[in-house]
Parts: sequence; C-alpha cells; structure tokens
Amino acid sequence: MHAVVMDSLEEFLAGTLKPEVQRDVEAHLSTCGLCREEVAAMQEISSCFRVFEAPEALEPAPGFYAQVKRRVGDRHAVPSFAGFFALDFAFGRRLVFASLITLAILGSYLVSTETDYPTGLSPAAVMAQQDSPAFDSARGQDNMLVTMTTYEP
Repeated sequence: MHAVVMDSLEEFLAGTLKPEVQRDVEAHLSTCGLCREEVAAMQEISSCFRVFEAPEALEPAPGFYAQVKRRVGDRHAVPSFAGFFALDFAFGRRLVFASLITLAILGSYLVSTETDYPTGLSPAAVMAQQDSPAFDSARGQDNMLVTMTTYEP
C-alpha cells in the first residue's frame, strides 16, 4: 500500500477525512488497483465489526429500582450452618480463641519438655533406660552385648 493511502487510512475508513485529502486518496485509489483491493478488503472487514457494536444504552423501566429494593427487603436471611450450632456469635469467637490459646500453651509445654539428643541416642543410653534384671548372670550379659552391637538408631 502506498504512503498516500497509508497515512490517512483510518480516517478514510471512518469517513472523517478533510475534503482535499479525501480527493487525493480517491484519486490514488482510482489509479492504483493494489491499494483499491486492500482498502476494499479492509472496508469489508470493518463492516463485519459493526455487527459487534454495542446497542444504545437502555434505561430501566420507571420503578425498576424500587421493585428490586422491595423484593430484596422482603426476603429473610436463611440461617447458616455455623449459626445453627452457635448460641451467640461472640460466644463462638471466644470459644475458638480460648481453644487456640490452650493449644498454644500445650504445644509450647510439649516443645519445652522434649528431650533433645543432638548426636542421637547412644546404645549405652538405651540400655540405661531399660530395666535391668534383678540378678546378675552371664546370659544377661551376653544379651546386653548382643543388644549393644546390633543397635541401630
């Protein structure tokens, strides 16, 4: 497409060109078949897009908003599932808050009293935690040696 048409193509398609520029573009289109074909194709596409233009703004019928407000105001709120079990919303919030505080206190107690073994349990520590037999026998010593040698943390 030549510069004469290209520079003012949008205005030409919209029909908003100044009369002298309009004459120049039409004169060029009458002599140049390539530009004429391209402009004709663009006009066809432009006419297809006019189908999608929004219609004029519609105003609602008089009293429409009053009817909507009346209908919405007439409806009663349906109780929710959570409201069915809660006697009072504030009571439910307090109960949840108290439960969370209790959970936090118990969790911090468990974390603080947990025994920490930085290197892991040693076999001797495991054997020391177990109850030792009341009597001292060679068989018990053998069992202890087997337990200590086969221990895997």
